[in-house]
Amino acid sequence: MSILSTVQHPQDLSKLTEEQLDRLAEEIRQFLIANVSATGGHLGPNLGVVELTLAIHRVFDSPRDSIIFDTGHQSYVHKLLTGRQDFSTLRQQGGLSGYPERAESVHDIVESSHASSSLSWADGISRARRLGGESDRYVVPIIGDGALTGGMAWEALNNIAADKDRRVVIVVNDNGRSYAPTVGGLANQLSKLRRGVLDKVRTHPVYESVMDGTKQRLQHGGPVSQMVYRSLHAAKKGAKDFWAPQGLFEDLGMKYIGPVDGHSQKALEEALTDAKNYAGPVIVHAMTEKGRGYAPARADEADQFHAVGVIDPETGEPVSRGAARSWTSVFEEEIAALADEREDIVALTGAMLIPVGLRKFAQKYPERVFDVGIAEQHAVASAAGLAYGGLHPVVAVYATFLNRAFDQLLMDVALHKAGVTLVLDRAGVTGPDGASHHGMWDLSMLQIVPGIQIAAPRDSTRLREELREAVSVSDAPTVVRFSKGSVNGEIDAVERLADGVDVLFSSTEPEDDGGYSHDVLIVSVGTMGELSLDVARRLQDQGITATVVDPRWVLPVPESVVSLAARHRIVVCIEDGVKVGGVGSRIRQTMREAGVDTALNEVGLPVEFLAHGSRDQVLQRVGLTSAQIAQDTVAQVLGTKVPFARRLPGENMPTGEVPVFNPRRS
Repeated sequence: MSILSTVQHPQDLSKLTEEQLDRLAEEIRQFLIANVSATGGHLGPNLGVVELTLAIHRVFDSPRDSIIFDTGHQSYVHKLLTGRQDFSTLRQQGGLSGYPERAESVHDIVESSHASSSLSWADGISRARRLGGESDRYVVPIIGDGALTGGMAWEALNNIAADKDRRVVIVVNDNGRSYAPTVGGLANQLSKLRRGVLDKVRTHPVYESVMDGTKQRLQHGGPVSQMVYRSLHAAKKGAKDFWAPQGLFEDLGMKYIGPVDGHSQKALEEALTDAKNYAGPVIVHAMTEKGRGYAPARADEADQFHAVGVIDPETGEPVSRGAARSWTSVFEEEIAALADEREDIVALTGAMLIPVGLRKFAQKYPERVFDVGIAEQHAVASAAGLAYGGLHPVVAVYATFLNRAFDQLLMDVALHKAGVTLVLDRAGVTGPDGASHHGMWDLSMLQIVPGIQIAAPRDSTRLREELREAVSVSDAPTVVRFSKGSVNGEIDAVERLADGVDVLFSSTEPEDDGGYSHDVLIVSVGTMGELSLDVARRLQDQGITATVVDPRWVLPVPESVVSLAARHRIVVCIEDGVKVGGVGSRIRQTMREAGVDTALNEVGLPVEFLAHGSRDQVLQRVGLTSAQIAQDTVAQVLGTKVPFARRLPGENMPTGEVPVFNPRRS
């Protein structure tokens, strides 16, 4: 029997010998390689935290002690040690989440996979524990060195360090990387830190009491005593900095232990025990290797198998290489081509240079691409400064991470009419990474930014042309958003209208005045083009005529969309963002302002946190399918479902009973 199979609860680890722990670590790595290779997932980060997770669960008592992962993709080992050893459906619909999830285990606390928030959680939890009279319960956030590039982490550190009575042990998992190598002054400073022989003494309570007593006596003595104190203090600090230059943290008032070999079970447990015995907040700095124990991961220079699809566990090679191109690769080519043509174009990203498609640009013009770390707020505000300096910055991030920089977009970019282009990768439903990674909020969130212009390309050709159009705007923020995965097939337009709107489908030829007058106007947003065309064909099969348009630029609302709406009986807007406050909502408002009273049905995502699954599965769950949309539209045209399509001349109003809202009805 394997040792891993005997571990169903963290307390089971206390029974194991040193030799058994070494065997368990090896079993866990083999388990991860075999299982994550079969499903895809975050392999490299978890191979690097095996001993660290074991040590944390042996020294601390979860769930009584709160263990927080920042970010949650490094929690696979934690899942194994807390009774979740069926990885056969990892990140698949109905299966194990790729991140901590409270519904799975009492040992999981923070479900969001957005980085740099763990220390704020630790601050809040530790305050609550103390106020509740449970000051003996520990809070243990595990934060990657990459996540420490986020300003929010330092805001939390500033608060935690100010309170010496907190039982907070901050574990810095330092593998020198987030996706790619960690950047900035913090990374340079961490690389200089090394294990000091004074650490164990310095964290001992007796040491602290002696030092405090000596400090008080000398400081309150005469001039000679004060001079002696200053001399001894300087000498002490010089000795500490020689052995272990931890000033980065100690200047905040935090005790620092490390660096510790993050793959030595004994050293880790010793350091964590020392930290636990110290009555106050402590930082334990563990040096680990991303992809530890798996040669293909260690050899991968890009991201050491940060996240993989289905791969051959022996070689690390993908089992199948899809012929279809990704949206990201199309952007990568076009932004590099634009950089060749225009010296004023620069790019910024937040620790994701390769995932968002800036590698080629950076290779050609390294001085014009800036990786600012996990600091989206800083990236957007810095872009405003770059624009003021005469450049045109392109900020490339995942759509879900733009949420963090909304204030900077609103007040630093839009208010100042800065020519900044935001490129949002993984927009809409992303699939297996779950609720915190869906890029479904952007279209609703961005609608309220004054002056912003938003493009949603339907295929690679439109991505290239809309990106070029975006960077030509110098007096307002522009946005280009696209989906995750393979780019859609090319969808050619039947006609491009004067304001750039593409007509993709018409049940009949245009009328003499060049316009279209049918039953249904379908407004297709970005990647919903193929689905919208399928809906139109289904309607045609039912004898209902339709026009399908792609606005290309969904904001501001093109005039031709409003004009077409006036000539149709009902408008159906299909988008893969939250429909509340989305593109459909904005079109309806613009129609009303223009005096157009055509009914409009917003078809999009519900205001819910959507569980993981494939993109198609998630869309199916929420009813965003061509069959469902066509069925609803037929009912609206027939007058049996609201909103009702405009009646034909001489046609009676629908006879079906319409529910009437009664605020007194329970």
